[in-house]
Amino acid sequence: MTNQTQHASFAAGCFWQVQSIFAKIPGILKTEVGYTGGTTPNPSYEQVCTGQTGHAETIHIIFDPQTISYQTLLQTFWTCHDPTQKNKQGPNIGTQYRSAIFTHSEEQNKLARESLTALQNSGRLQKPIATEIQPKTQFWRAEDYHQHYEEKHTARLFRAREAP
Repeated sequence: MTNQTQHASFAAGCFWQVQSIFAKIPGILKTEVGYTGGTTPNPSYEQVCTGQTGHAETIHIIFDPQTISYQTLLQTFWTCHDPTQKNKQGPNIGTQYRSAIFTHSEEQNKLARESLTALQNSGRLQKPIATEIQPKTQFWRAEDYHQHYEEKHTARLFRAREAP
């Protein structure tokens, strides 16, 4: 990536759906899913699922700030999941499914905190926001079969959703 690109990292439940949403946005140059925020080096999916590693399922984004702003990424983050849920999104329960923003700079930290405060004060949410905001830690790329999972399995997922 060039000097004109920036990085962003978000945890918003199962990383499959989150990647599917962000990958379609113009200005996003690359997305990868993996694990951030824990203590186990290079954890496997199975290890993360135990809840013992401390990692969150995370999407790492490389974007062109000339095309899309970090603030727009934050807006997408807030709307693609329920930020009031602690360690849960939909049917997925566990610390690996927590809501978190892993900031890559002081500016991102400032913007993330401002956006959280604005959303909390907007009156649109019935409960307090549970999202963590913290500096990024080591991102461990998830196994290949997790990368762009929904795109690879669209037909099967669509059939499952259409079942009576």
